[in-house]
Amino acid sequence: MSDTTEKQLLHLVIGGELESLNGVEFKDLSKVDLVGVFPSYKAACDAWKAKAQATVDQAQTRYFVVHLHRLLDPDHPVQG
Repeated sequence: MSDTTEKQLLHLVIGGELESLNGVEFKDLSKVDLVGVFPSYKAACDAWKAKAQATVDQAQTRYFVVHLHRLLDPDHPVQG
């Protein structure tokens, strides 16, 4: 990896209908939308925003960005 290439920081975007607006438990795990894995937080946020806007009329549906790089390498320092 060259000095100009940014380190790949994997992020997962998932979403679906929640049991309650007060929690993060999905109503039906078989219907969870696995949007994809992205190489940066910005790319993941772009995907999250598109899905969130497309489901704005579905009050119980939420999308999340999961920081996979933190799970895969918990000792790596968090970058701003």
